Amino acid sequence: MTPPSFGFSLKWARLPRSQRLRKIAKLFSLLENSLVRGVSSPAGAEAARAAFALLCDDGSFAPAAHTALAAAHAAFSAPGLPPRALLRPLNTARHIVLAETGQSQADWDFIDHSGGLDPARRRVFPGMAAYLDDIRSPFNVGAMFRAAESFGVERLFLSPLAADPGHPRARRTAMGCTEILPWTRASLAEACRGAGTAAAALPVFALETGGVSPDAFPFPREGVMIAGSEELGVSPEALVLADASLGRLSIPVFGAKGSLNVSVAFGIALHAWARRLASGGAIDAAAGD
Repeated sequence: MTPPSFGFSLKWARLPRSQRLRKIAKLFSLLENSLVRGVSSPAGAEAARAAFALLCDDGSFAPAAHTALAAAHAAFSAPGLPPRALLRPLNTARHIVLAETGQSQADWDFIDHSGGLDPARRRVFPGMAAYLDDIRSPFNVGAMFRAAESFGVERLFLSPLAADPGHPRARRTAMGCTEILPWTRASLAEACRGAGTAAAALPVFALETGGVSPDAFPFPREGVMIAGSEELGVSPEALVLADASLGRLSIPVFGAKGSLNVSVAFGIALHAWARRLASGGAIDAAAGD
C-alpha cells in the first residue's frame, strides 16, 4: 500500500482562506485515516502542527471552535501520544474546518473508526429475519443492514425493487455490515420459505401504523418482520399476509410529526424483538404456543 502524502506548504498561508481550509481538511482526513490504522508518522505530525498553527492564527473562528483547535494543536505538539489519543482532537478539528468551508457532512461521509468486522463475533438468533419491502433509499438500506447486524438478524431479504446494498451510500452507511450479514433478493413468499430452521413457511408481521406496541407484541422465535417503503409503507399484498399471520407492530410516538424514519423504526423494532428472544420470552408461533 502506498503511504499517504502529508505534504504541507507554507504557501498555504498566502492562499484565499476558503482554499486554504479545503487543503487543511483534506490533510486532516488523510492523517485521520492513517491514525485509524494505528500508523503515526513524523511527517504527518509535522504537517498537522503546521496546519494547526495556521488555524490558531486565524481570528475568524468562533471562540468554542478556536479553543478546540488550540487543544488539538497542543495534542499534536505533546511528545509520545499514541495514535488513538490523537484521533478525537483531530476528528473535531477536521469537522470544524469542514463546517467553516460550508461543507455539510452526511453519515456516509464519516470515517469508519471501527476497522474490519469479524463475522465470527456475530451473535445470531436463528430464524430471525427481516424483509425490506421496496425500501428506495440506499441510505436507509445501509442503516437497516447496520441495525439488523447489531440485533442478531440471521438474514435480510430485499424485494426485487429495493435499493442496492452495493450502492456507495448504502455501503458507507452500513459500515461493513453489507459484507457480513447474509442477504437475498426475493419475493415475500420466497423469504418466508427461505428463512429460519422451520420446514414450513415462517410467520410474518409488518412494521406499520395501527398495530400493537413492542411491549405487548407476540414476537416469534422464528419469523420475518416486514418494513415497507419510505413513502407508502408496507405494500397491500404484504399487509394481507401479515394480518393473516402475526399482525402489525407499531412504535408509539408522542410528537407532532407522528412518524419515524423507516430505518429508525426498524432499529427500535429489532431491538425489542432481540430483547424478547434473549430473555426467552418469544413465542413459538409455528406451534401455536
